[in-house]
Amino acid sequence: MGLRAAGVTVATSFLLGILFTHWIADSLTLWQSPLTDDHLRTAAIYYSAFATQPQWMTWVLLGVTGIGATSLLASFRDGEAGNVMFDGASIFLYICTIYIYWSSVVPNLSEVFLRPLPQTPSSDVPFPDDLRQPTIELASSHLICSVALTGVLLLQAGRAFAEEEDASEKAEDEAEERKQLERQRRSSEGARGRKRPQDEDEAAAVSVPARKSPSARRKDIKATAPRAGSSSSSSVGRSAGSRIRRPS
Repeated sequence: MGLRAAGVTVATSFLLGILFTHWIADSLTLWQSPLTDDHLRTAAIYYSAFATQPQWMTWVLLGVTGIGATSLLASFRDGEAGNVMFDGASIFLYICTIYIYWSSVVPNLSEVFLRPLPQTPSSDVPFPDDLRQPTIELASSHLICSVALTGVLLLQAGRAFAEEEDASEKAEDEAEERKQLERQRRSSEGARGRKRPQDEDEAAAVSVPARKSPSARRKDIKATAPRAGSSSSSSVGRSAGSRIRRPS
């Protein structure tokens, strides 16, 4: 995640920096009113110098563009809805930037401004008509590419913010789950602790017979008293009969 975000941010910022350097000429053709031949001439001289840059600078530009596109495409392997939304829009803007730059900027630089400009030492000489439209188109294309790449950076910042919010919510949910598990564990331990003394009391009640009340004991005594009297009288009768039968 960190490497992917760094690749997208660095590549997009690098391309934006290159486009911002064209503001020297673009501001004269887009934001200066009225548009004069001197403004167009200054912009054309700048574009001509940029078109004659060394070849290795072009390869560096292509390499950085490839790094940004690869970093954006690599984000689809996550498969999350938020990533698809933010990165899908970023890839759309990135592809639009590449298309506009390849279809408008590159042909104008290579076909129009790569050749030597006509010598116009005096400001009284009008600006060539065949260079007017390409100069204005270059400025417009640079502006569109700058806006699109700025949108890419904003979308990536939105994705980072959304991921941070999701991470914080996930951490809060995990903490709440741990608290619930802890409460359930404590409640189960408390229930087991209350059940053990109750079981011990029930076992003691079963092993030790319950004491009878005084009224119950008196009833038992009354019930056993006649039995004792009858048994004593029967024993006395048997002793007296034995005495009678004994010969004198």
